[in-house]
Amino acid sequence: MTEEHYVYVLTDGGEKMSENKEELKALTILFRASSSVEKVVKKDMSSHGLNATEFSVLELLYNKGRQPIQMIGKQILLASSSITYVVDQLEEKKLVSRVADKFDRRVTFCELTEDGNALMDDIFPKHASKIAELFDGCSKEEIENLQSTLKKVGYRAIDLLD
Repeated sequence: MTEEHYVYVLTDGGEKMSENKEELKALTILFRASSSVEKVVKKDMSSHGLNATEFSVLELLYNKGRQPIQMIGKQILLASSSITYVVDQLEEKKLVSRVADKFDRRVTFCELTEDGNALMDDIFPKHASKIAELFDGCSKEEIENLQSTLKKVGYRAIDLLD
C-alpha cells in the first residue's frame, strides 16, 4: 500500500477509524518521515556518484570487511539476482572485487578494492555527518526511544507475517 492510501484512510475514515486513530496517525507519520529521510540519504549517496544499493554494499564491506556475496543480499535486504547486478556494477567501477573461497568453490566473497576503500574513507565520514544532521533536533534519549519503538513495531510486524 502506498503512503497516499494511508493518508486517505486517516482523512476519510470517519467514526469507524476513531478507535485506531493514533496508530493510523503514527503509521502515516512513519511513512512520511521514512520517505523524507530516504530522499535525503539518496541525494547524499548520489552526490558521490552512487545509487542507494551500491552505497549500501560498499558501506557493508567497509564496516564488516569481506563478505560472501550470498550474505550481502540478506544483510541489505536485496534479492540474490539483484546483488549480482550491483556487484557487477561496482566491479566495473573498480570499487569491489570477487574472491573465490579457497575451501569451498560454491562460495565467492566480495571485498573492497584499494579504490573502494579510499572512496569510503573519503565519503563515509561525510555520509555519517549527514545522517547525524537528520537527528539534530533530537536528544540522545529521544533517539534511543525511537530505536526501541521502531524495533518493537518491526518485530511485531514480523510476528504478524508468520
